Amino acid sequence: MGNTKKLSLTTIYSVAIFVIAIDQLSKLLVHNFMEMGTLGEVHVIGDWFRLHYLLNPGMAFGMQFGNEYGKLFLTLFRILASGGIVYAIYSLYQKANTHLGFLVCISMILGGAIGNAIDSIFYGVLIEGNVIPGSSTPWFHGQVIDMLYFPMVEGNFPSWIPALGGDHFLFFSPVFNIADSAIFLGVTFILIFQNRFTESEN
Repeated sequence: MGNTKKLSLTTIYSVAIFVIAIDQLSKLLVHNFMEMGTLGEVHVIGDWFRLHYLLNPGMAFGMQFGNEYGKLFLTLFRILASGGIVYAIYSLYQKANTHLGFLVCISMILGGAIGNAIDSIFYGVLIEGNVIPGSSTPWFHGQVIDMLYFPMVEGNFPSWIPALGGDHFLFFSPVFNIADSAIFLGVTFILIFQNRFTESEN
């Protein structure tokens, strides 16, 4: 089950290339054909799956990372991490007992990391209008385009709940993109199938 020689190293890397291509295409389509914010929302499946164009100056799922130096650090980290993952895939491929599924998962993570790194490096300069008003986005400070939004459950907490009673809540409010999804799925599959992936090493 762990024999990777049935697929070439190029084929494994092509998983990352596919993720990058779909991620960048989706971002460019959203940027060019959607209005930013709530007014430009597209309801794909009812109210719980929407396309919502926004710019994320920080990490995955809308999380932010400090000031402009934090953003620069994050971009450089993405670049270094991508390079490290490229080497890790090559190194693991050389081992006959590395499980193919494990390599595919890592390649998905690689594609996601590079997809968001491209935004961070170039988008603040090369894509006109891809800035938050009043902010500057020089090279390596670009903002990541997000668009996938799944506000599955929305309502108010029951009045009898201490401290939260009557407050509004929204289950799963982050807006994310294909790159974030590839990273999340790659990590999730590794966690779920870790026993199977490690069986081939024994």
